[in-house]
Amino acid sequence: MSTLRMGSRKPNTTEAMRQVIAEVRVRIPFDLPQARLCMGNCHGCSMKLLQFLDGELESWERRLDGGERPGFEELSNLVRTARKVHRVLERNGLTGDQAPPPAGRS
Repeated sequence: MSTLRMGSRKPNTTEAMRQVIAEVRVRIPFDLPQARLCMGNCHGCSMKLLQFLDGELESWERRLDGGERPGFEELSNLVRTARKVHRVLERNGLTGDQAPPPAGRS
């Protein structure tokens, strides 16, 4: 995960979580209009998944601001969730780019 490195020093889990949140916010199209989210056949409800993921990101932002330090398991879980949401959005034709899923490999 080269995006999680800052220089030669590896970030602590708090820095890594903030970096993952920032990367997910860039790669996942949270700003799509509802009309585009609910077109045609879906392979999972994109709108509900985006709402869920946004809630998870906001929750972690609040927790980090409150001084909570995530463990590797929480970091891994957020990355896994973001990847799954990205795959569903991809299947539903809602990702304009063919960039790799959030935070690295799929």
